[in-house]
Amino acid sequence: MDYLTSMRVSASGLAANRKRLEAISSNIANAQTTRTVEGGPYRKKEVVFGAEPSREKFSDILEGKMNENVQEVHATEVISSNKPPILKYEPGHPDANEQGYVAYPDINVMTEMADMIATSRNYEANVTALNTAKSMALKALEISR
Repeated sequence: MDYLTSMRVSASGLAANRKRLEAISSNIANAQTTRTVEGGPYRKKEVVFGAEPSREKFSDILEGKMNENVQEVHATEVISSNKPPILKYEPGHPDANEQGYVAYPDINVMTEMADMIATSRNYEANVTALNTAKSMALKALEISR
């Protein structure tokens, strides 16, 4: 694998982790949101990842037997969870139903925080890999002088 391919793979990981961090932060910010534009409580967002071969040009596809197993990760879509909301008895709440129950999103803030820590560590690992590939490329240029 060459330097540019490794940088491209790390960059795809950075972009995918950024998308996941956005979804997690949105979930944490809306953990108590009982009313949305769509109606009802906020629905937890989840990012779906996919992988595809790391190829930049058509010639890479033709010549690419060597890098056949190198994959880039992509955030293919962001979906809304279809878990039912949590009902809490709060008869004075403006969003309470006729029985006095308020529908809250089924979001566990502690789980979201743990996911955020894991995702930020994944992001940091991709930054480290990108910086390592960059420094290796710079050292190779220094050797050729």
